[in-house]
Amino acid sequence: MTPTPRPVTAVSASTRHSTSSEQPASPEYAASTEYPASTVVTGIGELTTNDPGPGILRDAAVVLEADRIAWVGESAVAPAADAAVDVGGRAVLPGWVDSHTHLVFAGDRTAEFEARMAGEPYQAGGIATTVARTRAASDADLEANLTAHLDEAVRQGTTCLETKTGYGLTVEDETRSARIAARHADEVTYLGAHLVPPGADAESYVDLVCGDMLDAVAPYAAWVDVFCEEGAFDEAQSERIVAAAATRGLGVRVHGNQLGAGPGVRLAVRHDAASVDHCTHLTDEDVDALASSATVATLLPACDLSTRQPLAPARRLWDAGATVALASNANPGSSYTTSMAFCVATAVLQMGLTVREAVWAATAGGARALRRDAGDGAVGTVRAGARADLHVLDAPSATHLAYRPGVPLTWAVWRCGRRAV
Repeated sequence: MTPTPRPVTAVSASTRHSTSSEQPASPEYAASTEYPASTVVTGIGELTTNDPGPGILRDAAVVLEADRIAWVGESAVAPAADAAVDVGGRAVLPGWVDSHTHLVFAGDRTAEFEARMAGEPYQAGGIATTVARTRAASDADLEANLTAHLDEAVRQGTTCLETKTGYGLTVEDETRSARIAARHADEVTYLGAHLVPPGADAESYVDLVCGDMLDAVAPYAAWVDVFCEEGAFDEAQSERIVAAAATRGLGVRVHGNQLGAGPGVRLAVRHDAASVDHCTHLTDEDVDALASSATVATLLPACDLSTRQPLAPARRLWDAGATVALASNANPGSSYTTSMAFCVATAVLQMGLTVREAVWAATAGGARALRRDAGDGAVGTVRAGARADLHVLDAPSATHLAYRPGVPLTWAVWRCGRRAV
């Protein structure tokens, strides 16, 4: 069901990024009904709480009241509620927190994918194909495509999702992308610095990104992002963009170290970015910088596989003490998937993480990358006061996510207290 658009209320970055104050309400992007006054979910064979660490409970229950979790504990002593659901010994997790997507777009890039699978290298310039199709699409088409992908994501257990602009690259098209995204996604990121449009002068375009485009998009976005990479924006240009956006109250995110070693990590750490995403090519200095900072290393394994890049060094980062998140990078060019379960399975089977670590990275790690991991309404965790987001697997434990890769295991989903699947 496509949600009814509603007016956007701008929320300042200081409120949005707080780890102690109540989180703002999120737009709806899944089929839902009115809240029951309370629901008790019982018969949970294995409950991953992320409170603290992986936090595993057996024979557990959870009580949901409106859009919050009210109680967590043993199923045998669960308090009564207005409605009850027995999940029959199945495993329950926090909903996936997908902290990196690009879902305001039109068209696809099938031909580019086929060429890449035949041996052609991935290049950032392929983004221009999607830009042309997105500019030509109507608002209604962009919104329908966005909500279809969001519904697809929630059917697979994603309950909190960030998405970016970046396929408009004009003031008008970036603004409408942000406006459409803000109606539906939990978090919106301004990515005017995705690519210098074909035929544009790079420095003049950076002036636009830091000026009129930023002014127009800022009311709809909580974050700024920049593709700090060879073929996109260099370190000096990226520095200008994130500094300008920070003066408008936007939090910082960075695309970095995807195509080779570069300045992305140091830029992100220098600006106290919430995350630096990709992290495929890291030096020892990059790993040390991430381990000693609050910046999350968000890894995008589906993208690494689709572009035939090396997989990001998840084990190395984790062992060094860096905070690791997993995200889908859902986009039509380099990672056309909304499956967080696929990312978790890949992290376990090919990147050296344990199942518990990978699940944490795809839930609590993503929440930390969005700075929504603490306080009232936190996501990525199952505890009293957290947002009422649950993902029930048709399996007795989370291990089955990697043990049975590719098998659709989502049995039920609650998002903001509403049964969505």
